[in-house]
Amino acid sequence: MSGIIKSTIKTISSALLAGVLMLSVFASNVAADDIYPDNPDDGIITQNEQQTDLLNEKHDDWPTINAAAFILYDATSGAILVGKDYETQKEPASMTKVMTILLALERLDMNTTITVNSAMAKEIENLEKDYVRLGLQEGEEITVKDLIYAAVLKSANDCCIVLAMHMAGTEADFCKVMNEKAEELGCRNTHFTSCFGYAKPDNLTTAYDLSLILNECVTNTIYSQIAKTYTYKISATNKYSSTRELTNANRFISTADFKYDYYVGGKTGFTDSAGNTLCAAAKKDGRTLIGVLFNAGSSTSRYRDMIKLFDFGYTNFTTVPITEAEFTPIINDTRNQMERLMSETNLYISEQKAALSGFVTTTSSRAQLGSTNKIDLSKTVIDSQAEEQTLEIPLCKIYSDKTYVVGKLVVKIEQKAGVIEINPKKKTHLTDVRRILIMFAALSGMILVLIVVALVVRANMIKRKRNESTRRARML
Repeated sequence: MSGIIKSTIKTISSALLAGVLMLSVFASNVAADDIYPDNPDDGIITQNEQQTDLLNEKHDDWPTINAAAFILYDATSGAILVGKDYETQKEPASMTKVMTILLALERLDMNTTITVNSAMAKEIENLEKDYVRLGLQEGEEITVKDLIYAAVLKSANDCCIVLAMHMAGTEADFCKVMNEKAEELGCRNTHFTSCFGYAKPDNLTTAYDLSLILNECVTNTIYSQIAKTYTYKISATNKYSSTRELTNANRFISTADFKYDYYVGGKTGFTDSAGNTLCAAAKKDGRTLIGVLFNAGSSTSRYRDMIKLFDFGYTNFTTVPITEAEFTPIINDTRNQMERLMSETNLYISEQKAALSGFVTTTSSRAQLGSTNKIDLSKTVIDSQAEEQTLEIPLCKIYSDKTYVVGKLVVKIEQKAGVIEINPKKKTHLTDVRRILIMFAALSGMILVLIVVALVVRANMIKRKRNESTRRARML
């Protein structure tokens, strides 16, 4: 009898344990699905993809640009709006001077006087006869400011040589500095071997890389102020008795035909091998666009094409600022949701911060339809056993046909150390599941007790019947 009872209890216990395990898995899935709802990846543009995503969209009024390679770069967001072979290495000609002037503005005092030494004079003598120069002589004393203005407004090659050799000793050593700076700015395919744009086949950069260099100039130095100057006077020096007056050769400044109200700086260039080149920056409503043209159709068409690019960029695209304030409500909701989920565990949020991209560029037509913000929890999983974990949850801006990832919410979760909860427990999804498990266990226990009682009663009844049969037999 006792063997039957033990066997029955063992069977019921095994079934009860299996039921509890099944419900535990189910409970885990329910909690995860509720906190991290499905979110399909269709139309989601990551932060890395945003740089080139707009190139995939076609427009009826796409500008026709007559150049071997070109780019229109939104410096505010980092998006490329229009481009052709913008990663292909080309000869920049005098656009090279943008990097030389950038380094001079960063490293030198404008009021410092430089003396043209014999090594500098020798390099100047080696210039091709048709190369533009200010006319510096050995022993001439001239300020850094005068050299920079002459290099930008007149495109004076001898001034760049003097600046470069003053900073690094030799032009070759200065080119190493140029290349290091290019790498620092994020340039990917730049190799300078000239400080002024000599027609060397290995003095190369790309439209994309040059847009980064020019943006650094107009954003973080006084390059814009210099490049927009119409005329500049260089006072007499110890080797030049009269004043030298410079007129800006850039037609954005020197002519009415190509005047562009939003122009903030740039540089032209030309050699027989490079053709006509032009880089320019424009700023409108706080938004900076950079255009670069290699081997343009002509010296005048490069200006017309650049204006086309700027007008197209400002008309057809919008750059939207991304602020933490607009995400604060849903960030708070998400944190509360996660804390409710973890309230029945030993986990807690020890640190939280939002990292946003700052700006996103999209088409003007898309932006006009409006957008919403969202935190994408679809791939977020909390490990209840981990001592420490860091979650990176995407922050998204959703338009009618596209979702842009504009940042991430970084949440650090840790295990509590020796904490005893004394406050009433909060109700969560896990609380409901645990209540069901407790009820199931209690009910199963009651069933088990009833079965045991029933077996005992049955055994007693059988025993009683046997005893009664024995007594009757004896009486007979």
